[in-house]
Amino acid sequence: MIPPIMTADGFVLFDTAIGRCGIAWGGRGVVGVQLPEAPEPETRARMLQRFPGAREAAPPPDVQRAVDGITALLRGEGSDLSAVALDMERVSPFHRRVYEVARTIPPGTTLSYGDIAARLGTRGLARAVGQALGHRVLAAGGKAGGFSANGGITTKLRLLSLEGAHANRRAEFVDGDGAFGFDPSVAIEHLRASDPALARLIDAVGPFRMQLKKTSGIFAMLAEAIVYQQLTGKAAATIFARVCALFPRAHEGPTAEKLLRVSDEKLRGAGLSGAKLLALRDLARRAKRGEIPTLTEVHRMEDEAIVERLTQVRGIGRWTVEMLLIFRLGRPDVLPADDYGIRKGFAIAFKKRELPAPRDVERRGARWKPYRTVASWYLWRAVELAKK
Repeated sequence: MIPPIMTADGFVLFDTAIGRCGIAWGGRGVVGVQLPEAPEPETRARMLQRFPGAREAAPPPDVQRAVDGITALLRGEGSDLSAVALDMERVSPFHRRVYEVARTIPPGTTLSYGDIAARLGTRGLARAVGQALGHRVLAAGGKAGGFSANGGITTKLRLLSLEGAHANRRAEFVDGDGAFGFDPSVAIEHLRASDPALARLIDAVGPFRMQLKKTSGIFAMLAEAIVYQQLTGKAAATIFARVCALFPRAHEGPTAEKLLRVSDEKLRGAGLSGAKLLALRDLARRAKRGEIPTLTEVHRMEDEAIVERLTQVRGIGRWTVEMLLIFRLGRPDVLPADDYGIRKGFAIAFKKRELPAPRDVERRGARWKPYRTVASWYLWRAVELAKK
């Protein structure tokens, strides 16, 4: 939202749920914010390109409050950043007016380019508004439109999802949604007492920081899981964003009705393979017939019952459902023993020269019950530590 080259006194990089972001400031407030590039050194290089002469330094208190607010917002906590002071000395009068309207859009809601142009009394300048704005502004008909930040439309949809933009749809949520069904501190204490080797891994990794992923329902998460299978995260995110962009209000994600109406040609054009297209069709038809349990129903079901029910869908295997149990439902005692990352982390943590067989992971994991989910998270982190 800020022109690419500005004068700034300083900048700092900071960690968020979507990666390492940057913020720059001047004497009158925040000059600009940088979303993550990939890899991290490119984010720093981009900051230096946008703000020549700025030095990397600890932010002043008012900028630190902005950093804290952005970090909370990208955790999905709905932080309000409208009070953050901005240094817009070099911003044109038209852009200032556009930004003033844009800053009134609450997290989790959107306006169209035309809506903002109308509020400014300049209905014919919707295109100019679009060139100035960011992720909370959509194109006509609720389409996602473009986005100039790294990752393009994928980043735009992810930001809207994190902010909870789907909250305005008739989404299904339940009491305690987004919270673990157990006390992590109790789980850590149990794991330390039950397995000294795992206790050493816990010490090396540090606090349990797993966050649950929120979606509007089981259908949306299964649809995303199907797209992500056997692809790198970046490639899958791009394809899933293209699928979502086929529909109005793309940030809300696909529904069974939307997927059943769209043509095979358009879905293939978004990058879906034939197998994934058939899997999404099967999922949508089953959801239409009421065979996919609702989020409320799933919260009342046992783990194995959920696995049995959802693996009837074409393209959905046990591993996919286990990821849902861990990262969406926050179930305490899930151990995906077939997962490569789990087996690799196990080999690192327990000093094995070769990858263990799934049965060996399960055998050792028996002592971690009933908190094998937490143990799994630490095994995944073991792989990250080894890479560093």
